Amino acid sequence: MLLAAALAAAANPVRALAAVAGGATVALVTADLESHVVAVDLSTGRVAKRIRTASGPRSVESSLYGKVVVGHVPAGVVTIVDAATLSVRAVLHGFDEPRYTAMHPGEPLAYVTDSGVGQVVTIDLDRGAIVHRTRVPGPARHVSVDTGGRTLWTALGSAAERVAALDLSDPRRPRLVRVIEPPFLAHDVVFSPDATHVWVTSGVRNALAIYRLAGGAPRVLATGAPPQHVSFVLSRAYVACGQDGTVQRRRLDGHPIRTTRVPHGSYNVTCAQPEQSFGRSAVVTPSLNEGTVAVLEPSGRVRFVRHLTRSAHDACVVEAG
Repeated sequence: MLLAAALAAAANPVRALAAVAGGATVALVTADLESHVVAVDLSTGRVAKRIRTASGPRSVESSLYGKVVVGHVPAGVVTIVDAATLSVRAVLHGFDEPRYTAMHPGEPLAYVTDSGVGQVVTIDLDRGAIVHRTRVPGPARHVSVDTGGRTLWTALGSAAERVAALDLSDPRRPRLVRVIEPPFLAHDVVFSPDATHVWVTSGVRNALAIYRLAGGAPRVLATGAPPQHVSFVLSRAYVACGQDGTVQRRRLDGHPIRTTRVPHGSYNVTCAQPEQSFGRSAVVTPSLNEGTVAVLEPSGRVRFVRHLTRSAHDACVVEAG
């Protein structure tokens, strides 16, 4: 039965992977200059599929509700991809510069930063429709939602003087409640897994700041070259410093544990959580300069590096098949 299913699905690489493995965990990696997103099997490094999209896919983020959002800054559109089939479900127009996406953990909602008009745009993923636009006082870029779905933070620029905090009491209509001035020009913002802290990286300094949501001044720590990006898995933080070509493994208090060499230009970073990947976590970082994707074990050991395209800006993780 298993062999027959695999043979029947052989014409479709994603279905073939699913037939053999009962579902494949893949990284979706943007091919920025070639108008597609690459699906890479996290166990083998095999390219499962290349998903054709509008021009300039620059960011990609996955939802717990089986959808993926791709932002295309040059085209001013957002693509919604079905995670199970790795196929395009909708293309949404009406954006100026759609940059990055954060997902609500308890609703099929996506929040896309539109930096060209200073907005956070709410998308209903089931309907494939824009349902609200929230104005913020600057060009919103990197964005994060806490694991309880209560709060959203977004950096107002690539090297931002301010970070906006939005209340998600009504998750379809975020409300600006606070503007934070970080101790340096900020770049990335990411909530910790326990939703008690926010990590803010710098666009200009070898530093990151850890904020306590309960209040107080942030702790500022030394790190690699800017701009840095952050992701979390298994009670560890991973800080990608693309200019240095490194990924730092840190404790949740920010203490450094290990530094791993990765291809130069590996700026963004994302993680496969155990529940996404059949109990096997991973750290994924694409290279804008080299067009590679590096996949690391949670320990920091390199699992594999694959060349995929001319330039790879962002990645996310989904379970396909």
